Amino acid sequence: MVIGSGIIDLLIVESRSLKEKRGVLNRILKRTQNEFNISIAEIGQNDHWKRAQIGFSLVGNDRRYINGKIDHVLQFVDRLHLAEVLNSKIEITNLPDSMDHIEYNEDKYNEF
Repeated sequence: MVIGSGIIDLLIVESRSLKEKRGVLNRILKRTQNEFNISIAEIGQNDHWKRAQIGFSLVGNDRRYINGKIDHVLQFVDRLHLAEVLNSKIEITNLPDSMDHIEYNEDKYNEF
């Protein structure tokens, strides 16, 4: 299993209040989630009305595919032109098939 995650720091230039920031941020989050079917949310800078930090994650079974999808997510957020991307960090983690060694006792579940 391959897990890809990222953090994007944003500057929302047009924002003059937290309400305006939330409106812009909701558009970014919804459009990105709809386009890529990923988990994405605001994770930091909650009380600053010009700054935002969003985090996202996705899971797959091919490292190259996950890396490419993360690149597309970063480009998509930048191309929306709703906020300026200040910084981004990504991490891709390979997890071994840890469930292979677990043996299940089928009789335990057939008692009823």
